Amino acid sequence: MDTRPDISWLVSQGRYVRIWIFLSIGLAFFIGLLIVLQARLIADIIHGAFLDRLPLESLWPMFFILAVAVVLRAFLQWAREVSGFQAGARIRDRIRWSILSRLAKAGPVGIGERSAGELATVTMEQVEALHGFYADYLPQLVIAFMVPVTLLVFVFPVSWVAGGMLLATAPMIPLFMVLFGLGAESVTQRNFQVLSRMSAHFLDTLQGLGTLKLFGGSRKKTADIAEKSEQYRKQTMRVLRIAFLSSAVLEFFSAFAIALVAIYLGMNFLGYIDFGTYGTSLTFADGLFILILAPDFYLPLRDLGTLHHVRAESIGAAGKIRKLLALPVMNREGLVPHLKEKSPISIRMENVSFGFDDKYRPALSGVDLEIHSGQHLALVGASGAGKTTIGQLLLAFARPDDGKILINGVDLSTLDPELWRKYVSWIGQRPVLFHGTVRENIRMGNPQASEFEFEAAVKAASVNVFTDRFPQGLDTLIGEQGSGISRGQAQQVALARAFLKNAPIVLLDEPTAGLDSESDSKIMDSIFRFCENRTLIFMTHRLGRLQEVDHIVVLAEGKVAEKGTFEQLMRSGGMLSQLLNTVREGSVVPKKS
Repeated sequence: MDTRPDISWLVSQGRYVRIWIFLSIGLAFFIGLLIVLQARLIADIIHGAFLDRLPLESLWPMFFILAVAVVLRAFLQWAREVSGFQAGARIRDRIRWSILSRLAKAGPVGIGERSAGELATVTMEQVEALHGFYADYLPQLVIAFMVPVTLLVFVFPVSWVAGGMLLATAPMIPLFMVLFGLGAESVTQRNFQVLSRMSAHFLDTLQGLGTLKLFGGSRKKTADIAEKSEQYRKQTMRVLRIAFLSSAVLEFFSAFAIALVAIYLGMNFLGYIDFGTYGTSLTFADGLFILILAPDFYLPLRDLGTLHHVRAESIGAAGKIRKLLALPVMNREGLVPHLKEKSPISIRMENVSFGFDDKYRPALSGVDLEIHSGQHLALVGASGAGKTTIGQLLLAFARPDDGKILINGVDLSTLDPELWRKYVSWIGQRPVLFHGTVRENIRMGNPQASEFEFEAAVKAASVNVFTDRFPQGLDTLIGEQGSGISRGQAQQVALARAFLKNAPIVLLDEPTAGLDSESDSKIMDSIFRFCENRTLIFMTHRLGRLQEVDHIVVLAEGKVAEKGTFEQLMRSGGMLSQLLNTVREGSVVPKKS
């Protein structure tokens, strides 16, 4: 798998936090200078105390400077950790915001059939995996070159042999780092794939826990989750095995290189070697200075080697993140910022066709439709006939593959979707309520609405009928997806939210699906009362109360099968008439899968 695009993307994102990365690198440079100073002071103190027999008073200044250097080095190391953390934290926030913005712009059509578990895993866990790349790995790439070179600048004037040995053995660590990294990248990418599948499977299981219990499938699902967890454990252990093995190899070669330097210094002190010091004898202080610096010479390279698994993990996460950031969105350049005519609003669909998955799954074909201002229109058809797709097109979540949707004669594709949606209130099959109070969920429809308008919307949707029985009334806390209240009550809250928006067009997609007949009747009464002077587009496969709308369009397999008033369609003896007769005879209205 070619990972170069992922690496290029990761590096390009670094420009947004380059100040923190450069700060981390700059602090590391000064830490390197302090390492040299500490090594020189320690070597001189030991040489002066044990070989030159200097009095303690003459050594105190060096002790004081050494103490200051140790404290300053600790402070700079802390500052470097903070700057690295800031780089990682800020880039994570930025990428998460980019993902959420992309998902919002892509809409339900752009997101397609991606599971909520997969989206949550990428947005949270895989973005989290990028932290180490910017906090540690990118700065360490420069530090691994800069600090050793800085140390060599001070070693070579003392002994060109010792400096040459350090320089010659240094490439061994990056070489083995790359060799191990090639295997770590592919393993890490597979690990992320297993994690995404496991997260999606686990979330789906949680959401369908009630159904699993009813049908006795919870044990099997538990076994499936256990199996996928075991797969993830094994995959994780493969990643850790490579990480630990690479660390052990890097430690071995750095220790081997330090031993070579120590052997050279020992042979020099014993008199077996008398070259490499520019014709002068190597003092104990100089030899100890080099030996103290040797581990710190290899330390940045070893740190870079141990961080290679962070690089592999980040590359694996980047592939998933880039796929989300590449979701198709509509081009907003050159869009009309508002409608020339605010009211009345007419809608016309001309020969509209649309298909999912790059037209491989056709949903609409040659649909012609006209909706006048204030008209009540019902779109009728079996499941899969194209009703919901028309709703998504009217909400500007997608654009037609062919044909046009005209709003007061203006092509909808040229209108700013955010502004257009202000004209439309939408109520779907499954109302989405968020964790918070009933009041907060309704207020979402129009946060700037007055208290009078809010109370009017609450009464219009009959929300007060059931909230009055709650101890905290409208301030009652409900959970995600409306947990804590019934399905019908959740639908009424969604209605109140749509009513509070007070838009001239109301778009309904099976608003009473899954409700009993009493709740169905109550909600539809509220809708018709509210939409008395508004445009109502009502999508349903239920056939009751169709006589109350102005116009009916029957869809079949993505095409308009027939259209007209209720009386016209019943007299024609077409599809709607046949469906109603079937219902009257006690049969179930057929649905397409």
